[in-house]
Amino acid sequence: MELFKVYKLWDIEPVRGLDTTLWDKDGTEYTDLYGGHAVISVGHCHPHYVAAITGQAARLGFYSNAVQNSLQKKLADKLGRISGYDDYSLFLCNSGAEANENALKMASFHTGREKVLAFSKAFHGRTSGAVAVTDNPKILSPFNATGHVTFVPLNDAASVERELAGKEYAAVIIEGIQGVAGIHEPEDSFLVFLREICDRTGTVLILDEIQSGYGRTGQFFAHQHAGIRADIVTTAKGMANGFPIGGVLLSPAFKPSYGMLGTTFGGNHLACAAAIAVLDIFESEHLVENAAKVGQFFRDALCPGGKPIHPIKEYRGRGLMIGLELKDGYETLRERLLFEKHFFTGAAGNNVIRLLPSLTVSEETASRFVSALKELA
Repeated sequence: MELFKVYKLWDIEPVRGLDTTLWDKDGTEYTDLYGGHAVISVGHCHPHYVAAITGQAARLGFYSNAVQNSLQKKLADKLGRISGYDDYSLFLCNSGAEANENALKMASFHTGREKVLAFSKAFHGRTSGAVAVTDNPKILSPFNATGHVTFVPLNDAASVERELAGKEYAAVIIEGIQGVAGIHEPEDSFLVFLREICDRTGTVLILDEIQSGYGRTGQFFAHQHAGIRADIVTTAKGMANGFPIGGVLLSPAFKPSYGMLGTTFGGNHLACAAAIAVLDIFESEHLVENAAKVGQFFRDALCPGGKPIHPIKEYRGRGLMIGLELKDGYETLRERLLFEKHFFTGAAGNNVIRLLPSLTVSEETASRFVSALKELA
């Protein structure tokens, strides 16, 4: 059987990792500044993480959500305390797209409304409801085009005001920082405005923190820089450092009922053990603080005095969610960073290199990347 080939693949196969270092099958060493789409939050093969998964696998790998699983409650308590959302409830699923699907469903259940307001260039996932609120016609099939979604420009308060005036929308969904689009931030004042108008119109505010959350920006969730709280927060990617898991954080206003939501694999024993280990490491190694510190180092080195170094046209992002829009030669430079300097980086938007390293990344590693970029430029 052939694989269904939907990915453009580099001719490299990583077979081993440790923290921010990867080795391919030929023994070549690479520095990982992409973390597999922001998934690797505590570094590859962290010993506490490995011990947590292997220990749980030796006891019990899986049973269904028809029985008690105390690991779920332990994860919810720890996540609530660390994130500042301890009065919210947690629904566990398997991925970011699934988290957004359930968030949209809960908003519609709660309000009795059908319509959703989303933003230009947004990316919320590839499953049916998630792709409907994603602004990318390449992945929107006729089946996904529901007609219930309206897109407006990011940071355009007037357009939001006009759309929500009729009180017809179940939800506004917005990324803490737009990742796939090329690292575009909602302004703090815009997030404050969204909170106010959603309160005024009875609209649910959903913050998609799947890529921008879990400490990446120097706050646990990116929207916390604006000092607001969402009605629903979705999370995944860095939540279990590569083990599939997603989460939906729901305000006390949302009341569960039997059969409203469900999942076979969500919140399974192995996933919970992995996610608890990640939060253990966050606390013991102060990784949210490290993301802020090393993120500032990247900014100071690549954009000193607010002026980007050559060949960067614009530096965007916060903490360790970084977009480097290049003047030209984007594909060539990214390829040379990989094959000549052995740095994994990501792509996003138009001519943008995306950096999403593990929150364990050091200033020394950041400095090596800056030197490599300058040499190639």
